[in-house]
Amino acid sequence: MTAATASQTAGPYWHMIDFPEWADLLRAGSGNEGVQGERIVLTGRITDGDGAPVSDGLVEIWQAGPDGRYEDVFHGFGRSATDAEGVFRFTTLKPGPVPGRGNAMQAPHIEITIFARGLMQHLVTRAYFEGEALNATDPVLTMVEDPARRATLVAKPQGEGVWRLDIRLQGEGETVFLEV
Repeated sequence: MTAATASQTAGPYWHMIDFPEWADLLRAGSGNEGVQGERIVLTGRITDGDGAPVSDGLVEIWQAGPDGRYEDVFHGFGRSATDAEGVFRFTTLKPGPVPGRGNAMQAPHIEITIFARGLMQHLVTRAYFEGEALNATDPVLTMVEDPARRATLVAKPQGEGVWRLDIRLQGEGETVFLEV
């Protein structure tokens, strides 16, 4: 058996692509200077099937701007490594609703992609925001029929613009992941 290559395993290669400043989508030089919107922090903790923190993960986000458009004015890509406790943290602007298929509007959300040890392919999920009226009719969120499972996609307010979405990779309370 030959040794695994970078394309066959998720680590330990994060140091080659981790730029901590990318977790701040509002930093100087981001292209987002002057964009108006609600400043938020999206944070959470990633745990494995045993409940242990995923301390060597990488989280990427894609999102629309406050106007609900992608890449028009707001550049909504960010990247954050997890820390020793499995915590990730992004500073950004709260996205607006975006058009879906047909005439459906999608609730404000942030796409989340997770790369971590033991994952042969990245995982994709979403962070919706608790209390958004469009959550009740969002075409993706409403596909998850079980309220407990649907709740794994909804970030909770922590006060002063901070939103938290913990992600469980498998086991009890596993986060809903999307097949894309």
